[in-house]
Amino acid sequence: MPFCELEAVKSQGVNPSPNLHDNLIVEGDNLHALKALLPAFHGKVKCIYIDPPYNTGNEGWIYNDKVNSPMMRDWLGRTVDRDDLTRHDKWCCMILPRLKLLRELLTDDGVIFVSIDDNEVHHLRVLMDEVFGEENFVGVIIWKNVTDNNPTNISDEHENIVCYARLKSRLEKVWQADALPVKERLVAVGKELVAKHRNTVKRQVAYSEWFKDNKAYLWPLDRYKYIDDGGIYTGSQSVHNPGREGYRYPILHPVTGKRCKEPLMGYRFPPATMDEMLKTGRVLFGEDESKIIELKVYAHEYKSKLASLIEMDTRLGSYELRDIFSETKRVFDFTKPSELLRGIYAFAAKKDSIILDSFAGSGTTAQAVLALNKEDGGNRRFILCQMPYETKEQEQKKENICENVTAERVRRVIKGVPKAKDEALRAGLGGTFSYFRLGKELRKQAILDGKDLPGYEALAGYVFFTATGEEFQPKKMKSPFIGTSRDRDVFLIYEPDMAKLKDLALNLELARSIAKHSNRRKLVFAPTKYLDQDYLDRLSIEFCQLPFEIYQRALGK
Repeated sequence: MPFCELEAVKSQGVNPSPNLHDNLIVEGDNLHALKALLPAFHGKVKCIYIDPPYNTGNEGWIYNDKVNSPMMRDWLGRTVDRDDLTRHDKWCCMILPRLKLLRELLTDDGVIFVSIDDNEVHHLRVLMDEVFGEENFVGVIIWKNVTDNNPTNISDEHENIVCYARLKSRLEKVWQADALPVKERLVAVGKELVAKHRNTVKRQVAYSEWFKDNKAYLWPLDRYKYIDDGGIYTGSQSVHNPGREGYRYPILHPVTGKRCKEPLMGYRFPPATMDEMLKTGRVLFGEDESKIIELKVYAHEYKSKLASLIEMDTRLGSYELRDIFSETKRVFDFTKPSELLRGIYAFAAKKDSIILDSFAGSGTTAQAVLALNKEDGGNRRFILCQMPYETKEQEQKKENICENVTAERVRRVIKGVPKAKDEALRAGLGGTFSYFRLGKELRKQAILDGKDLPGYEALAGYVFFTATGEEFQPKKMKSPFIGTSRDRDVFLIYEPDMAKLKDLALNLELARSIAKHSNRRKLVFAPTKYLDQDYLDRLSIEFCQLPFEIYQRALGK
């Protein structure tokens, strides 16, 4: 599969100077888009979330990868529905190469989350064991999102979010280490203020001022806003567990004497445990019974852990999208709530992380990332990949969902949605993004026959990554120098003009100039050379002829 150029579409983005260091939306088949992103983002993505087709038989997705197998070519362009007896085979063939590319994009301590239901979860686990290694399996989050009233089956009220790490050994250290310095800092500050201020009001005022000045550095414990004799704490509703009807009992508000609204702990803990928590002040009440009561959790009790069960109505995503596109009744099916993804990203990605979603759909990931950044002052970046058409019907009608839904949603949430219910969304989440479209393929034959010659930067990125396997950084490029790898400097002698290309070569003048660049070994790509290898060896230069040497080095020859 050849690399493709990424062509900026200035009119679709929210950045007067589109660039790959911005938030990104890439229009095109995600298999090609992921490969096109490799030169710039190999080993740079901290968190990946994907929501591929669940293969229920009702989605109308099309298997359309370019392959050579006669059997697989017979599948191309056909809608995959419930009557297709090979639909599970097609789904596996679709997802496997994409998982392999996604793994290459992850940092060593990065993680990938995949939403899936019971139609393909068993196949997904096998494929992810193969690609990521079963030793890097992190866990499965159960997302309880619907109420199933079908009496003929076991109640099906959930979806799965499967999580794997690039290297689990690195992940465990990082997830714990992220919280430890903040936890220790809050515990120390709490002890200091408790000793200094016996007056609880003065203590809270002092801590509130300190918290305000330091909030930007307190993630992931930036919800710990209160202090009492036991130290710094927060209120938690994460213990919500309705339980069975027979286990419920009322909890009365200490001031009004009325039954509290949705008494979470009353449903979770037996009466004896609840009595003890009430005596020790571990239950937090509002001003009256209308506020849901919470469990008091101290900073010193914090443990870095992502919940394995999330209860959230799947319809929230549709309601959210309806708020943003109020003029349209139906924009996109099965969109995820941004709150769901925001919770995952807040835990799994740092404030300066890159977050990638290669089945972007309506653009929920972008909204979740922008909302997080506005909330905590972070600088997370998103990369979205989305096909222009997901079904034959969309293609026939020329309904480009990447432009009209994905990018349009991001444009609106950046600038503000006047009729939105959420206050932050009405004001606008801020930020920018650059829009790119997959361009022509970088084919070796193009250089041989002079047709569709790639631009210099596009070929430089392709050459550098293919030859070294390392990140290409265009800002450091100064022709003919295109980058530094672990063991050598890399140069490209090339122009996207056939008349000039015929006369380009590694000559004596260029070789001497390149030799002066540094004391390291040099790797030089050029159409030809006018010097023998013995002379180049004395200059520490290794010559690679365009285009064939690119492929030989990639294959390790």
